[in-house]
Amino acid sequence: MKTLIVEDDFTSRLLLQTFLSRYGECHIAVNGLEAVEAFRIATDNGSPYGLICMDILMPEMDGKEAARQIRTLEAARGVLSTYGAKIIMTTAVNDMKEVIRSFQELCDAYLCKPIDTAELLGHLRTFRLVK
Repeated sequence: MKTLIVEDDFTSRLLLQTFLSRYGECHIAVNGLEAVEAFRIATDNGSPYGLICMDILMPEMDGKEAARQIRTLEAARGVLSTYGAKIIMTTAVNDMKEVIRSFQELCDAYLCKPIDTAELLGHLRTFRLVK
Protein backbone atom coordinates (compact mmCIF):
# COMPACT_ATOMS: atom_id res chain seq x y z
CA MET A 1 0.00 0.00 0.00
CA LYS A 2 1.44 3.34 -1.06
CA THR A 3 0.20 6.20 1.13
CA LEU A 4 0.28 9.98 0.92
CA ILE A 5 -0.05 11.72 4.29
CA VAL A 6 -1.16 15.33 3.92
CA GLU A 7 -0.87 17.08 7.24
CA ASP A 8 0.53 20.45 8.36
CA ASP A 9 0.74 19.45 12.05
CA PHE A 10 3.99 17.64 12.87
CA THR A 11 2.57 15.48 15.67
CA SER A 12 -0.38 14.25 13.60
CA ARG A 13 1.90 13.65 10.62
CA LEU A 14 4.33 11.62 12.74
CA LEU A 15 1.54 9.51 14.26
CA LEU A 16 0.10 8.67 10.83
CA GLN A 17 3.51 7.99 9.31
CA THR A 18 4.59 5.73 12.18
CA PHE A 19 1.35 3.75 12.04
CA LEU A 20 0.94 3.51 8.25
CA SER A 21 4.59 2.75 7.45
CA ARG A 22 3.93 -0.77 8.81
CA TYR A 23 1.74 -1.37 5.78
CA GLY A 24 3.87 0.13 3.04
CA GLU A 25 5.57 3.17 1.60
CA CYS A 26 4.53 6.57 3.01
CA HIS A 27 5.09 9.99 1.48
CA ILE A 28 4.45 13.34 3.14
CA ALA A 29 2.91 16.62 1.96
CA VAL A 30 2.37 19.56 4.30
CA ASN A 31 -0.45 21.24 2.36
CA GLY A 32 -2.98 20.66 -0.40
CA LEU A 33 -0.79 22.12 -3.16
CA GLU A 34 1.99 19.66 -2.36
CA ALA A 35 -0.57 16.84 -2.18
CA VAL A 36 -1.98 17.50 -5.65
CA GLU A 37 1.51 17.73 -7.12
CA ALA A 38 2.67 14.53 -5.37
CA PHE A 39 -0.46 12.76 -6.60
CA ARG A 40 0.11 13.99 -10.17
CA ILE A 41 3.76 12.87 -10.18
CA ALA A 42 3.00 9.44 -8.69
CA THR A 43 0.20 8.86 -11.19
CA ASP A 44 2.30 10.04 -14.14
CA ASN A 45 5.06 7.63 -13.03
CA GLY A 46 2.60 4.71 -13.01
CA SER A 47 2.80 4.31 -9.23
CA PRO A 48 -0.37 5.91 -7.87
CA TYR A 49 -1.29 6.22 -4.21
CA GLY A 50 -3.73 3.68 -2.81
CA LEU A 51 -4.46 5.78 0.27
CA ILE A 52 -4.44 9.50 1.00
CA CYS A 53 -4.88 10.73 4.58
CA MET A 54 -5.72 14.41 4.24
CA ASP A 55 -6.16 17.10 6.85
CA ILE A 56 -8.99 19.48 6.02
CA LEU A 57 -7.65 22.75 7.45
CA MET A 58 -4.22 23.56 5.97
CA PRO A 59 -2.39 26.58 4.58
CA GLU A 60 -1.93 27.16 0.82
CA MET A 61 -4.81 24.84 -0.19
CA ASP A 62 -7.24 23.08 2.14
CA GLY A 63 -7.98 19.39 2.05
CA LYS A 64 -11.40 19.73 0.45
CA GLU A 65 -9.97 21.58 -2.56
CA ALA A 66 -7.06 19.15 -2.81
CA ALA A 67 -9.48 16.19 -2.78
CA ARG A 68 -11.57 17.85 -5.49
CA GLN A 69 -8.47 18.37 -7.66
CA ILE A 70 -7.24 14.82 -7.09
CA ARG A 71 -10.62 13.41 -8.12
CA THR A 72 -10.54 15.66 -11.20
CA LEU A 73 -7.11 14.29 -12.13
CA GLU A 74 -8.41 10.73 -11.71
CA ALA A 75 -11.49 11.48 -13.83
CA ALA A 76 -9.29 12.95 -16.59
CA ARG A 77 -7.55 9.56 -16.73
CA GLY A 78 -10.87 7.71 -16.82
CA VAL A 79 -10.67 6.53 -13.19
CA LEU A 80 -13.94 6.71 -11.26
CA SER A 81 -13.59 7.84 -7.65
CA THR A 82 -14.78 4.44 -6.42
CA TYR A 83 -11.74 2.87 -8.13
CA GLY A 84 -9.25 5.64 -7.37
CA ALA A 85 -7.23 6.41 -4.29
CA LYS A 86 -9.05 6.02 -1.00
CA ILE A 87 -9.15 9.43 0.66
CA ILE A 88 -9.58 9.66 4.42
CA MET A 89 -10.14 13.20 5.65
CA THR A 90 -8.65 13.91 9.07
CA THR A 91 -9.47 16.95 11.15
CA ALA A 92 -9.93 18.39 14.59
CA VAL A 93 -13.27 19.79 13.37
CA ASN A 94 -16.07 17.57 14.68
CA ASP A 95 -18.91 19.23 12.77
CA MET A 96 -21.49 17.22 10.81
CA LYS A 97 -21.70 19.92 8.12
CA GLU A 98 -17.95 19.55 7.56
CA VAL A 99 -18.32 15.77 7.30
CA ILE A 100 -21.06 16.14 4.67
CA ARG A 101 -19.00 18.65 2.68
CA SER A 102 -16.01 16.29 2.77
CA PHE A 103 -18.05 13.41 1.36
CA GLN A 104 -19.40 15.74 -1.31
CA GLU A 105 -15.76 16.25 -2.31
CA LEU A 106 -15.67 12.47 -2.80
CA CYS A 107 -13.65 11.38 0.20
CA ASP A 108 -14.12 7.82 1.38
CA ALA A 109 -13.95 8.26 5.16
CA TYR A 110 -13.59 10.88 7.87
CA LEU A 111 -11.58 10.67 11.10
CA CYS A 112 -11.55 13.19 13.94
CA LYS A 113 -8.31 14.01 15.73
CA PRO A 114 -6.77 12.70 17.77
CA ILE A 115 -6.67 9.81 15.32
CA ASP A 116 -7.82 6.47 16.71
CA THR A 117 -5.49 4.00 14.97
CA ALA A 118 -7.93 1.11 15.53
CA GLU A 119 -10.60 3.07 13.66
CA LEU A 120 -8.09 3.90 10.91
CA LEU A 121 -7.15 0.23 10.62
CA GLY A 122 -10.84 -0.63 10.36
CA HIS A 123 -11.17 1.68 7.36
CA LEU A 124 -8.07 0.16 5.75
CA ARG A 125 -9.60 -3.29 6.13
CA THR A 126 -12.97 -2.13 4.80
CA PHE A 127 -11.21 -0.69 1.75
CA ARG A 128 -9.27 -3.98 1.41
CA LEU A 129 -5.96 -2.12 1.55
CA VAL A 130 -4.72 -4.43 4.36
CA LYS A 131 -5.82 -7.78 5.80
